[in-house]
Amino acid sequence: MTDQPEGTRPSHEAVEHKPGTVVDLNDYRRSLDPLPVTFHRRELDAILWIYGRMVGEGEWRDYAIDHLRDKAVFSVFKRSGEFPLYRIEKNPKLAAKQGAFSVVGSDGRILKRGHDLRQVLKVFDRKLKLLD
Repeated sequence: MTDQPEGTRPSHEAVEHKPGTVVDLNDYRRSLDPLPVTFHRRELDAILWIYGRMVGEGEWRDYAIDHLRDKAVFSVFKRSGEFPLYRIEKNPKLAAKQGAFSVVGSDGRILKRGHDLRQVLKVFDRKLKLLD
């Protein structure tokens, strides 16, 4: 047990190695690395619903999910091995400001950002029309 607040790393000077001290390995690992940001089940359901629709239309073919320390990313690919067409990101640090959810295009532009994931995913409801 430590006097450190949860989610912070102890400095090397603050950690004392006393012989004979028993340390719980799970507590030690949690103190070193905070848990990554993940998508909740309802968020993932909404994303996978859009993904399934776009796969059915032949637009998307593959995806990847990354859980990082500061954000969770759902990447969508036309073909595996290419750069992602879109990235659906959840960044909790931006929740109070611009919204935790965003859709990022392949060029890095943020296409839509907001607090509600379903509203942000409406960016995929737009139909692109060919202009003559």
